[in-house]
Amino acid sequence: MSQNQQLPQQSGNSNIPVSEVYWTLVAKADKKFSKIRDLPYYQRTRYDTYFYKVFKVYTQLWKFQQENRQKLVEAGLKRWEIGEIASRIGQLYFGQYMRTSEANYLSEAYIFYEAILTREYFKDGLHLDVNLASKQLRFLARFLTVCLVLNRREMVYQLVNQLKLLLDECKRTFQETDFKEWKLVIQEIVKFLKADTAFMNLRPLRYSVVLDLHPDCLPNVTDAKRKLRLRDALLCSYHPNEVKFSELTLDTFRMLQSLEWESSGSFYQANLAPSIGTGSGASQNGASGPSRVNQDITDPTLPPNPRKAILFRPSVTHFMAVLGTVCEELPSDGILLIYLSASGNGLHVVSSPTRAGSSIGYTENIVRGFQFHSINSDSSSTYPITTGYDSVDHSGDTADCLHIGPRGPGSGMNCIYPSDLLPFTRRPLFLIVDSDNSKAFK
Repeated sequence: MSQNQQLPQQSGNSNIPVSEVYWTLVAKADKKFSKIRDLPYYQRTRYDTYFYKVFKVYTQLWKFQQENRQKLVEAGLKRWEIGEIASRIGQLYFGQYMRTSEANYLSEAYIFYEAILTREYFKDGLHLDVNLASKQLRFLARFLTVCLVLNRREMVYQLVNQLKLLLDECKRTFQETDFKEWKLVIQEIVKFLKADTAFMNLRPLRYSVVLDLHPDCLPNVTDAKRKLRLRDALLCSYHPNEVKFSELTLDTFRMLQSLEWESSGSFYQANLAPSIGTGSGASQNGASGPSRVNQDITDPTLPPNPRKAILFRPSVTHFMAVLGTVCEELPSDGILLIYLSASGNGLHVVSSPTRAGSSIGYTENIVRGFQFHSINSDSSSTYPITTGYDSVDHSGDTADCLHIGPRGPGSGMNCIYPSDLLPFTRRPLFLIVDSDNSKAFK
């Protein structure tokens, strides 16, 4: 055992001041967090070891500050420093959800972020330090993303209002600071919510045992020689003026939910009634009470959620590299779903609620079917799905491709052609092309 790991035990003998032990753990946690923060989400299990090492340090740090809170406060510990630890843990949980698609990680991220919000860790000194104000703004933006994916719309609107009020206060207090980027953030989320309003009162996009048939009740392919499952998905979107929040576009946001099981119906029920706290982890993370999200959402009778790699405006080279990595790591019984949302044939199509809504309703049922249906291995392993764009008149258009980059001289380097995907059809592939030029991929 290393010396740093022994520090908490030594502090019990008063050999080392509690504050020194604490700041040693903080430095160690910061160092490990910086190594994992920018790691890609799309490589299967490659970075799990890093996550568990970082999480172990932050668990130790969080527990230590809880057990020695009074002494640390007397030594000068600020509330915002406690909030920053909780925020880091929330980031770790959300990052691991993005890597694994396991809903429990998403639920835990919400719990930590909600605790920060309700206990107002960043409030003290907020109007005296612009850096502290920026921490609060970043925290609200991260919490917004978690709430969007978790479908906690009431909390989303609450956070948007808080973000607006905080930004107004910051502009009045710190007049010498330009908060232009945060104005754009608010514009993005308002536009995003306005575009997605039509879906608010409808059934969730996730498969729900409350509203859908159980997989055992669905027909199977009786003569299948191989039992294949949807294991991975690559979601890519590029439009000139698409509706988005941060790097989550409206298209990929809806596809992300369509590719997940909602085994207990908790996401849907969260919009109908307050969640009831369950589980034994409340004392560890400090978030308990009636607002606690139900963590018991794992149903062993349902398959795991497919891992999803979400690419926001990638270059063609990056897209192909990620696709190659995902194919290489695809399990032997796995199907890879590729969702491409982009314009083609020189038509600039804006990602709109009408377009995204019409396509997602069609692809949603297809995607769900592939989560539990067996596929006949004798048939073709590529299943291109097209949307209502086939009715567009393409007369005079010659480029059979999708554009995932700016147009202009040399823009051919930013195009994805059907032939680019042929090498990857060696693995079971399910292709959804959401484009005005989808017929080129038939």
